[in-house]
Amino acid sequence: MTKRIFNFSAGPATLPIEILERAQKDFLNYANEGMSVMEMSHRSKPFEEILHRAKSGVKELLNVPDTHDILFLQGGASLQFSMVPLNLKKEGKDALIINTGSWTKKAIKEIKKASSCKIIASSEDKNFSYIPTIPSLASEDASFAYLCSNNTIFGTQFKAFPDTGSIPLVADMSSDILSRPLDVSKFGLIFAGAQKNIGPSGVTLVIIRKDLAENPDPSLPSMLQYQSFIESNSLYNTIPTFGVYMIALMAEWLKEQGGLGKVQEKNEYKASLLYKEIEENSYYYCPVSETDRSLMNVVFRIHDSEDVEKRFVQEATEAGLSGLKGHRSVGGLRASIYNAHPVEGIEALVRFMKEFQHKYQK
Repeated sequence: MTKRIFNFSAGPATLPIEILERAQKDFLNYANEGMSVMEMSHRSKPFEEILHRAKSGVKELLNVPDTHDILFLQGGASLQFSMVPLNLKKEGKDALIINTGSWTKKAIKEIKKASSCKIIASSEDKNFSYIPTIPSLASEDASFAYLCSNNTIFGTQFKAFPDTGSIPLVADMSSDILSRPLDVSKFGLIFAGAQKNIGPSGVTLVIIRKDLAENPDPSLPSMLQYQSFIESNSLYNTIPTFGVYMIALMAEWLKEQGGLGKVQEKNEYKASLLYKEIEENSYYYCPVSETDRSLMNVVFRIHDSEDVEKRFVQEATEAGLSGLKGHRSVGGLRASIYNAHPVEGIEALVRFMKEFQHKYQK
């Protein structure tokens, strides 16, 4: 095998070597079927078994209750910005939004096309560097409440979720799905693009409380109705077969790690190595409130200048540490360290940070 780099990209992101090798082994001839997963019918018995493995794997890891269904859709998490309000809106009722950054701002733009909405909390006043306090929703009568659990661009993460009572809570969990245990029963709908924590790009995981999908607006196109995919077991149209196969493998790999409790412990350890290095010297700094820092996306800056940060990215890339440039909208540096990113990658980055500081600190 040629030398592999450490990939700190925000997504598509690192996958475990053993999963890539398993997929490579299966690629030409899956389970002696004489063809690749890429070639087989999405309605064939072998693929039905793959779909079952993926669905039951997610169900077991998150302990998804029978009140909810697990769907594998296309269109990316961004399509959910539209599907959610189109399916969950109620006449005369607002969607309640917690605005914590670029992805919720994009969601707000699409939600407004289908429903009235109200921003009930925001951290925009400090450039989304913290998670805002959520007001009581006891007096609210709304279609749904909406948040993004982890913000890849600004490096913040919800450590606990608000109690929304009878109002369905919708969460975009694209960048931290399956990274920690979760009480799914508290959510009306969870969605996540697969390409950060659970597989390759092209599949969107949706976990929805079944009653929320009942009686869709008959004028809504069938491809935009959750009920279409609930009734067809995600097979309303041709499903992204290879992506679902990879999710099945990833779910099995996460169970082999000891389940989501053990996965969370490892994620906390990896993040602590980086935040410790950032905090223990004055050369680097993290602009995010300490209590709200993400375990998935560690954002940091160098005090000297943006030119030094560009040099950091260039030299890190040359050293086999890829994807450390911050998002184009905010600049700076960012290390995305999702479930599959190995501890060795974090340790290599910390060594590089020390060497870079020694080399360039004035």
